[in-house]
Amino acid sequence: MVEDELALFDKSINEFWNKFKSTVSDTSCQMVGLRDAYKDSIKAFAEKLSVKLKEEERMVEMFLEYQNQICRQNKLIQEKKENLLKLIAEVKDKKQEVEALTATIQDLKEEYARKKETISTAKKANEERLKRLQKSADLYKDRLGLEIRKIYGDKLQFIFTDIDPKHPDRPFMFSLGLNEARDYEVSDSAPYLECLAEFQENVRQTNNFSAFLANVRKAFTAMVYN
Repeated sequence: MVEDELALFDKSINEFWNKFKSTVSDTSCQMVGLRDAYKDSIKAFAEKLSVKLKEEERMVEMFLEYQNQICRQNKLIQEKKENLLKLIAEVKDKKQEVEALTATIQDLKEEYARKKETISTAKKANEERLKRLQKSADLYKDRLGLEIRKIYGDKLQFIFTDIDPKHPDRPFMFSLGLNEARDYEVSDSAPYLECLAEFQENVRQTNNFSAFLANVRKAFTAMVYN
C-alpha cells in the first residue's frame, strides 16, 4: 500500500515537474519572442525617430533659410524704397525747377512780346514822322533852298543852299534822326554849329520843326556873313 502510494506520489511529482518544465519552456520562448519583438519595435521606432529628426532638421534649416531670404528681401525692399523716395524727391525738385523755368520763359516771352510791340509801335511812329518830314521836303526846298535825303541809320540829311551869295550852290548840312525815346537827335553838321545842341533841345520841347529849320538856316547864314 505504501509502495503504491509512493509510486503514485512519485508519478504525480514527475507529471507535475514535466508539466512545470513544459510551462516554463513555453514561457521562456514567449519571453524570448517578446524580447525580440521589443528589440525590433525599438529598432523600428529608433529608425522612424531618426528619420523624423532628420526631417525636422531639414525643416529647421529650410525655415532658417527662408528667414534669411525674408531678411534679404526686406533689406532690398527697404533699399528700393529709399531709392524710390530719393527719386521722387529729385523728380519733385526737377518738376519745381521746370515749373520755375517755364514761368521764367513765359515772363521772358511776355516781356519780349511787349518790347516787340513797343519797338514796332516806335518804328511805325518813326516811319510816320520821317514820312512827314519827307513830304515837307519839296516845300522846304522851294522856300528855304533845302534838300532832304534819306541816309544810313534811318536818318535824314538836310542840305541848305543859296546861303552864301558868292557861292549859291555851297552846301550847309546836318543829319537828323530819332533816338529810342523817339526824340529828335541832330548830328554831323557841316560846317559845325555850336548852337545846334540848343536848337535840338528846343525842338524836343516845342516840337516846332519849322522853327527849328529856320533857326538852323539863320545860324548858317550868320556864319557866312560873320
